[in-house]
Amino acid sequence: MKDRSTTRARLRLALAPLLATCAAAATMVAMAPSASAGTTLGASAAEKGRYFGAAIAAGRMSDSQYMNILNAEFNSVTAENEMKWASTEPQQNVFSYGSADRIVNHALSRGMSVRGHTLLWHAQQPGWAQGMSGSALRNAAINHVTKVATYYRGKIHSWDVVNEAFADGGSGGRRDSNLQRTGNDWIEAAFRAARAADPGAKLCYNDYNTDGINAKSTGIYNMVRDFKSRGVPIDCVGFQSHLGTTFPGDYQANLQRFADLGVDVQITELDVMKGSNQANVFASVTRACLAVSRCTGITVWGIRDSDSWRGSDDALLWDRSGNKKQAYHSTLEALNAGGGTPPPTTTPPPPTTTPPPSGGGCTASVTLNSWSGGFVANVKVTAGSAAINGWTVRVALPGGTAVTGTWSAQASGASGTVNFRNVDYNGQVGAGASTEFGFQGTGVGPSAAPTCTVG
Repeated sequence: MKDRSTTRARLRLALAPLLATCAAAATMVAMAPSASAGTTLGASAAEKGRYFGAAIAAGRMSDSQYMNILNAEFNSVTAENEMKWASTEPQQNVFSYGSADRIVNHALSRGMSVRGHTLLWHAQQPGWAQGMSGSALRNAAINHVTKVATYYRGKIHSWDVVNEAFADGGSGGRRDSNLQRTGNDWIEAAFRAARAADPGAKLCYNDYNTDGINAKSTGIYNMVRDFKSRGVPIDCVGFQSHLGTTFPGDYQANLQRFADLGVDVQITELDVMKGSNQANVFASVTRACLAVSRCTGITVWGIRDSDSWRGSDDALLWDRSGNKKQAYHSTLEALNAGGGTPPPTTTPPPPTTTPPPSGGGCTASVTLNSWSGGFVANVKVTAGSAAINGWTVRVALPGGTAVTGTWSAQASGASGTVNFRNVDYNGQVGAGASTEFGFQGTGVGPSAAPTCTVG
């Protein structure tokens, strides 16, 4: 469960009146208990190219009712506490993965994806880290990210690399913590270390009280925009969505503005306070996710009401006896009715063949982080003696190599010669200045120098 000592304050804030109530409750449809497509949360989400997951605890895995629901209904799993710093590194540089492995191995054996939660957080740190500061803490934190992400390399769909680093209130600024006091670049350093350790995982920032457009979510938005503009490897943003009895009227718009930055969005810890509107709020969150093409999945924080960290709020989809609640049926109905499609693969316009203007032009260089069977490429685009407005970089890939992910650019194709075109925030580059983008792939990274054209 969530750490109660660090979350009481957040719950009071999360249950404050939100901006608007949702529409009238959807008509209830009782679904048959078959595991065929469309009759479980996970199967219906998968039809839309998404996941529907649950946070679970290793200590409850001997509960047959709990596990039967998990196995039948969900296609993604998050460990409640077992992958946090205090659990995985109880003594400095001495790692303990037993409970986390139990969850990860079960999920993978059932074909479920795994969200890694969380690499760095100001709470639930081991005692030895709490007593550190400055460069010693920074080095220990980056070592922790590197070691844990390397250990689980290839097994994690998405990592919450950093959790809850922004303050509540109207400032939109960072939370004061021992990690923040190591330097304002600590989040960037964590993401870069995570990319190097597990290039195949999606790297997320995760926080609460960010469900609508407010000072806190805008502070995070500005950080993500900055990261994307500078090539810092961030792939997704998690919205915890510990909701009260109303649904924020700008919830979908908030998800969409983050998606428009070029990152995926995920609902990571969904639960909703009991009441006559509970089913409607769950359904509204589901519909909002389906309406945003880059919303890749939803995770509820627990399975039965008796498993919830929110105690008497009865905030989940199954009651304390393991029976499906109205909220379950409204969520499944919203999934089945949704017209959402998988996150798109965008094909940009073909690159211009017009010669660059006199004195203009651009060059590109690539650096590789390679391992057996894969690589990450970081590409620097540099303008010539005149500013440029739009660029395309052409990269020749060796035979058998395929691009599996791209950030801060749009890729045309995945093998052979691939064109990477700027996105809206990094197309304008001043004279002599540079911007960066990156991609990851399977096989062998490119050896030939990339070419750059303007336009």
